[in-house]
Amino acid sequence: MSNLRSHFIFSKSQRNGIFILVLLIIVFQLVYLFVDFKSENSIPKEDSARIVHFQKQVDSLKQIALEKREIKIYPFNPNLITDYKGYTLGMSVEEIDRLHDFRRTDKWVNTAEEFQNVTLVSDSLLDKIAPYFKFPDWVNNPKKNGYKNQGKVSVASNFNKKELNTASLEDLMEVKGIGEVLAARIIKYRSKIGGFVSDLQLKDIYGLSGEARKELLNTYTVLAKPEVPMFNINKASVLEIASVPYLDYELAREIVNYRLLHEKIATFEELAKIKEFPSEKMDRIALYLTLE
Repeated sequence: MSNLRSHFIFSKSQRNGIFILVLLIIVFQLVYLFVDFKSENSIPKEDSARIVHFQKQVDSLKQIALEKREIKIYPFNPNLITDYKGYTLGMSVEEIDRLHDFRRTDKWVNTAEEFQNVTLVSDSLLDKIAPYFKFPDWVNNPKKNGYKNQGKVSVASNFNKKELNTASLEDLMEVKGIGEVLAARIIKYRSKIGGFVSDLQLKDIYGLSGEARKELLNTYTVLAKPEVPMFNINKASVLEIASVPYLDYELAREIVNYRLLHEKIATFEELAKIKEFPSEKMDRIALYLTLE
C-alpha cells in the first residue's frame, strides 16, 4: 500500500509542471474552438475580385460559343429542300410534304410567293428564310435566256402537247428555229441520257437557243418519264454517281471523298464547294440523285 501511495506523491516542482501542462491543454482547446485557421489562408480581396472578373469573361465567351452553334442559313434553291433542310429552317412536316408533292409533278417554284402558296408556311417564317432563296439564272434573268417561266408548265397546258421522248427527226424539224442539225442533236442527246426526264434538259442541247426551246415546248413536253435509277448520293458508289449524265468518274470520286470527309451531304448546294462541279446544272443533276 505504501508503494502505491508513493506514485501519487509529487514534489512542488512536479505539481507546478502538471498545472502548467493542464493549463496549456485548456488554452489549445479554446484556440482550436474559437480561432478560424482558414482565414490565414484566405484569398486576398484583390485576387478574389480578379477571379470574379475572369469568371465573367469565361461566362461571356461561353455565351458567344452557344450563339455560334446556332444553325446559319446559306443561300439555297427552295425547290431542293430536303426533309432535314426543311426541319432546320423551321418548316413543319406537312409543309415539307406539300413542297415534295408539288415537285413530283415536275413543277418548280420560282418566287417566294409561289413557295408560300405551295407550302402554306407562315408569313413570319417566309420573312425569315426568303432572303436566302437562290433561284436559277433563267428565273432571275429570263430575258437573258430568251424565254420566261421555264419549268412552270401547268398540267392543263400539257393536254394539247405531244411527247418529247417520241418525237422524230421530221417532227422536230417542223418547229420554228430547229433545223436538221439541231433536230439530230436533240435525238442523239435524248438517246445518250436514256430519254428526257424533264423539259429542263433541253438546256443542254448545244446550239438550241432560248427562243427555239420556247417554240419547242409550245408543242412538245415530257409526258411520260423514262425509268431511270435514282441514287442516294449519301450511299451510292463512285460508279453509280458517275452514271448520272452530267457527272464523270473523276467528279463522282470527288463527291464520294467529300461525303466521307463530311460524313454526310445534307444539301445539293454543298456540292458547289467541290472543284469543277457544274453548279449551273444543279437542277438537272437533282433529277437523278436523292439525299435520303
